[in-house]
Amino acid sequence: MAKVTTGSGDTGYTGLLGSQRVPKYDPRPDTFGTVDEATSALGLARAVAQDQTVKDILFRVQQELYVLMGELATPPEHYETLGLRMTKEHVAQLEQIEEELKSKVEIPNKFIIPGDTVDGAALDLARTIIRRAERMAVKLLHDGVIQNGEVVRYLNRLSDLIFILARYIEVTSSLAQRPER
Repeated sequence: MAKVTTGSGDTGYTGLLGSQRVPKYDPRPDTFGTVDEATSALGLARAVAQDQTVKDILFRVQQELYVLMGELATPPEHYETLGLRMTKEHVAQLEQIEEELKSKVEIPNKFIIPGDTVDGAALDLARTIIRRAERMAVKLLHDGVIQNGEVVRYLNRLSDLIFILARYIEVTSSLAQRPER
């Protein structure tokens, strides 16, 4: 059985991949912790979603975010031994899904007030957390803490995808709820 409580964080430090320990408020754990928060918000959206395609997209994204968190938790001296990292292909796959969804739903050219549907609102909440993670990752990139710009590009495209997915859900939900005439 997995050991949940290690006690090693009781002094306010956490481990990166490898032996390095940093304060829990260090920008790296702060950023991958925010990505973890986004992953949980996406899990909530997946749990309440009715559309299987949406559920499948969200599950795949959640898996990819674990790769991204692993990359953020890897100190520079271990980066070359990291087997997985965010790539241009990850970003291209998000862009492809975006285009497929945009062909099925019109994206309004106005600000959206979240809350038309529970699953759409859950996605909008996840999107805002992803945007915060993106801002934090940009700081890591600009400060030279991380070198892979695909991390930032992935988070940027992901927030766009989640916005589109929320609109898709709201449109398909409203169509499903219309009475037949």
